[in-house]
Amino acid sequence: MLFHPMDIFIFIALGISIWAQFRVKGNFNKWAEVSTKTRMSGAEVARKILDDNGLHDVSIEVVPGKLSDHYDPMNRVIRLSEEVYYGCSIASVSVASHEVGHAIQHQQSYKALVVRHKIFPLANLASGIAPFMFLGGMLLQQLSLIGVGILFFSAAVAFQLITLPVEFDASKRARNLMLSQGILYSDEERGVKKVLNAAALTYVAATLMAVFELAKFVMIFFQGQEEE
Repeated sequence: MLFHPMDIFIFIALGISIWAQFRVKGNFNKWAEVSTKTRMSGAEVARKILDDNGLHDVSIEVVPGKLSDHYDPMNRVIRLSEEVYYGCSIASVSVASHEVGHAIQHQQSYKALVVRHKIFPLANLASGIAPFMFLGGMLLQQLSLIGVGILFFSAAVAFQLITLPVEFDASKRARNLMLSQGILYSDEERGVKKVLNAAALTYVAATLMAVFELAKFVMIFFQGQEEE
């Protein structure tokens, strides 16, 4: 079957994902033009929040690329893109503080983050193997291969699902910390929410797409069993 009814939902999720990417870039570019009242750079904000939370051993590095910001838990490093590292805009401090949120989660052994770290190796391996199992099962008409693919892909979907609370919690921590520590004024919070909510939407779209794709192959598997 070249087309499956679940493909409609996958295409919808793909459309949401593309729209979310445009929204992230649009919101970041918009609020990158608005300077914070404190005039602190993303790196300065990150350093202040880290130090105020006892994370003096977490370093901050600048990396190339746009929106390439991330927290490296293995090396305990926050890596910020040049625009975020040096920028004094609402967009820059929003992204920087979000990554600090992940460092604080790591410090406090936030359960969802701990689980995500534990299943990451399996999920990474599974996401690479599953497509070949699905393709082989479809071409060879072997339900057993599709079944194996479902097991592998389930690990990748579980990783996507556990990522959602991790990202939402990091954004919530970012807003609260900036407000409580006087980095952000209440009338600037709207811009921070716009930037962080748009970024969160990309994770939601990716998760929806993965869930719908898994559901598609589960349906194919059980339909095939009924036909045998």
